[in-house]
Amino acid sequence: MMNKIPFPKAVLFDFDGVIVDSFKCHYGAWKTAFKEIFNKDICPFPEATHAGKAPYKIAEYFAEFGGDVSKAPALNKLKQAHLLKTTTPPELLPGVHELQDFLSENNIPHGIASNAYTAFVENSVKQTGAKFTICMGVDQFAEPKPSPVPYLTLATHLGIKEEDFKEVLIFEDSLTGIQAAAATGMVAVGLLTQYSEEELLANGAVKVFPTLLEAYQEIVSL
Repeated sequence: MMNKIPFPKAVLFDFDGVIVDSFKCHYGAWKTAFKEIFNKDICPFPEATHAGKAPYKIAEYFAEFGGDVSKAPALNKLKQAHLLKTTTPPELLPGVHELQDFLSENNIPHGIASNAYTAFVENSVKQTGAKFTICMGVDQFAEPKPSPVPYLTLATHLGIKEEDFKEVLIFEDSLTGIQAAAATGMVAVGLLTQYSEEELLANGAVKVFPTLLEAYQEIVSL
């Protein structure tokens, strides 16, 4: 594990669990969509196995619980519709404004690559007052995380060269996301939103911070 992260030439972010806590928004939408389709209450969210996974994978899990996995696509579509209707914004996590402002002021390329859908990410960014202009969701990637494709796609979009990957930070909080980040050859940095430092390091993180605020404080000290 490196003692310090490098001063970044670019920074890539996951969304849920890194920029915002939107679990209540997502699970609330799953619950109402599930009730509408299956006419019964949903099971608890399978955090241990599905945190950070693509929505269609989560829909398959819930549809299997509902008794008809063939309804997974309809459940996923309805859940996204319910999610975009929510008027309660997700909670912005510590350090987001400080780090994003620092990156903007220093002309350091940055953006979001999420396993959530782009429309939700963009809507949430607007609702929370975050200033990210580059937001890419799972609907823009050929494969979702844990594939490295989302971050490689975002890096290409931002004009990041492969020879600079060792100085590009990726902030992630899920094991799925950390695996994706590590597979790119960029610097995978874990945040303690839902998993332990040991779990994040075991899945590819090179360093772990409690939140983006502590990461920001280290970056400005470099």
